[in-house]
Amino acid sequence: MKYYIFGGNGFVGRYLANELLTLNKKVVVCDLHERLDNTINKFCEYYQIDIRNINDIQKLPIKNEDIVVNLAANQYHTKVPRNRKEYFFSVNTVGTENILSVIYKKGCRKFLMCSTDMIYGKPRYLPVDVQHPQEPFGPYGQSKKAAEEICNKYRKKGMSITIMRPRMINGPGRLGILVKLFKLIDMGLPVPTIGSGKNHYQMISVFDCVSAVICALDYNLPNKEYNLGSKNSPDVRKLLQSVIASAKSKSVVIPTPGILVKLVLRFFDSIGLTIMYKEQFMIADEEYILDISKTEKELNWTPKFNDADMIKEAYRIYKSLS
Repeated sequence: MKYYIFGGNGFVGRYLANELLTLNKKVVVCDLHERLDNTINKFCEYYQIDIRNINDIQKLPIKNEDIVVNLAANQYHTKVPRNRKEYFFSVNTVGTENILSVIYKKGCRKFLMCSTDMIYGKPRYLPVDVQHPQEPFGPYGQSKKAAEEICNKYRKKGMSITIMRPRMINGPGRLGILVKLFKLIDMGLPVPTIGSGKNHYQMISVFDCVSAVICALDYNLPNKEYNLGSKNSPDVRKLLQSVIASAKSKSVVIPTPGILVKLVLRFFDSIGLTIMYKEQFMIADEEYILDISKTEKELNWTPKFNDADMIKEAYRIYKSLS
């Protein structure tokens, strides 16, 4: 049996591939890049494929006993073109359908997909559980919602499909929007929050994401959805103050009127001067906590990393790279 990881060269994929290899599993990484990422143990197979091209996937020697993990996705961590709907749907939705179509015909019945909490949109109640209504703000969340609907179609055909819905994934190798924050802290400038900063904004460590995937594999990939997030998150203001203190910076946290700031961000985005994307800033001042109790109970999983430690470690990595 082999573990095929689509998007295995990516942020979570690299850590998952190495962890599976540590567990003496046979790993096959499939990605768009020309060669295997140099951070991945070389004791795995590699195929360069484009999941938007179903013919690429059909060439893979997947067998019925193999397990497929789909981490491939277009996200906001890279430069996003103006045609966002096509950009996200072409990989996140069409790519998922292509993979499932091919592996189903090959007799493979085990599949895990990494989705997103962005399928929920504005929280109607807290904590947000997996039954929460799905009203994504923009094309990324919409593309993942559509991908989950495709997964449900294949569940009805007899496949076992586990869907993970993580909050913002943090860890070595991805700094994303935090870079803008860290630059302000480095210069000792005020750090504005969107809104009062008294809300909670949960994250999840890449290491906890990987451990959740391993747990799901150990439980034979249940046909269920699972939220992934940290526990006992401090509010945004305290979180920022903790990293400022750790950096020995003179920055102070400044609250702003959330509605006004979001209007400004929306305007800049509309004219192509994007500071934050809609799916990022629309919940920035919302109280937003995922309910992870189902994941803990059913998969025997517990997150090990808290938000304060994650953001301090991200700052340390940022400094080592600057």
